[in-house]
Amino acid sequence: MISINIPHFDLGQGEDYVYHGKTRFHGIHYHDELRLNNKQQELFGKQYPHELYSEYYLLKVKQFDDVARDSLDEWIYFLKNGEIREGFRAKGLARAKKVLDVMNLEEEGRLAYEWYSEKLHYQASMYHSSFFDGRMEGKKEGLEKGREEGMEKGMEKGVEEEKKATAKIMKQAGEPMEKIMKYTQLTQEEVEGL
Repeated sequence: MISINIPHFDLGQGEDYVYHGKTRFHGIHYHDELRLNNKQQELFGKQYPHELYSEYYLLKVKQFDDVARDSLDEWIYFLKNGEIREGFRAKGLARAKKVLDVMNLEEEGRLAYEWYSEKLHYQASMYHSSFFDGRMEGKKEGLEKGREEGMEKGMEKGVEEEKKATAKIMKQAGEPMEKIMKYTQLTQEEVEGL
């Protein structure tokens, strides 16, 4: 287990911006380091308890010089500056960039995006439900026919719901009616009814 700590205050003195530590157990009277017994060493494949406990990292992001030398530095740059530079490839940064982009939207846009995202999840659920319903119905009439019909109905319903969700977001964003109709292929009456 790894614990990463990012203090928002100046903790200690030191030139580095990344500090690493482990929990080691030393005897108070004989000053020996605690070791695992033979059975424990065989079971865990380790010699010392500190190899089983958390490692700690302390990131002093204010001391970072903004030069990303490795993937850890890319994350530290992101934590310090709240942005991700082109060319950064650290694992998880692409997802963090998407979250950051949404967080940086104005409240109205962020709420619209969250609503849209929830609708996509709902549509996926409806698609799967429709597929399942069609599949169960198809077992009565013949498995192959039901599978095809269920897929078709589910896809049609999902596509229709997605068009309406997209139109609603565009409408809320103040897009012109012609553009909404062009992108969603809905009629003016359908868009106005949303």
